[in-house]
Amino acid sequence: MADDASRKRLGRGLAALIGEMDQPVEDAPKTAVSDRILPIEFVVRNPNNPRREFSDEELNDLAASVREHGIIQPVVVREQAAKPGTYELIAGERRWRAAQRAGLIEIPVIIRNVDDKVALELAIIENVQRADLNPIEEAAGYQKLIDDHNYTQADLGDVIGKSRSHVANTLRLLKLPAKVQTMVSHGDLSAGHARTLVTANDPEALAVRIVDEGLSVRQAEALSQSGGPSSSSKPSSRAPKEKDADTLALEKLLTDQLGLHVEIAHGQNGGELKVRYRTLDQLDSLCHRLQGV
Repeated sequence: MADDASRKRLGRGLAALIGEMDQPVEDAPKTAVSDRILPIEFVVRNPNNPRREFSDEELNDLAASVREHGIIQPVVVREQAAKPGTYELIAGERRWRAAQRAGLIEIPVIIRNVDDKVALELAIIENVQRADLNPIEEAAGYQKLIDDHNYTQADLGDVIGKSRSHVANTLRLLKLPAKVQTMVSHGDLSAGHARTLVTANDPEALAVRIVDEGLSVRQAEALSQSGGPSSSSKPSSRAPKEKDADTLALEKLLTDQLGLHVEIAHGQNGGELKVRYRTLDQLDSLCHRLQGV
């Protein structure tokens, strides 16, 4: 019981730290040291950052903005005990990478005095709460907290503001083969589709078929439960149709205009337009364009 109470207090403390990490020092908790400008080579990445995927296109766009306007929001760091005078990122690796691409020699930082344990927790929880982690990165972050700090799924849900079922369903993705996990990481296969494959006999083959045929989650679940990708188990849904040249040309035009992958599917009673985004920034930009602002 005492351990549970301690962990709940820890969760509230972490949530407070996360909420205040980007505040100026005068408003920050005792973990703050100062806001300052550091030579960019004095800042190193956090090897425990759960985020592994960084889009070159997005980094190039951000680097262009950094060249024009500089770094508006400081990155959050802590001093390395083994290398005084050098600092490890806690939050802001994307901005740090973009600053390097932009050729900046200095970067604004907020320094926090936290130990290894809290730094790891902050790196994972901050990313889960704020950054655009893909589902596999999110699952790996949860698993690392469970393995290294004895979190339960319920503890994680309390700390990061997610339900226990969300945590459990996300962790199930780590049971999939590496090839399927890569498909999820790259956005080719949704987490909902992937979860239907956890108990399948041949998840890799099924994953390829789901993508190729554009199956819904319900169809993917039926296919998985039927035992495999043989032709006899094929759902009575639509077969994949080859798109005509006009549709392909329109898809390319919209993709080029939006900078996002666009798919068009025609049917007898109309059709649907799918726009795929990978980050919340991309979604926000699309919303602004649709609103004409």
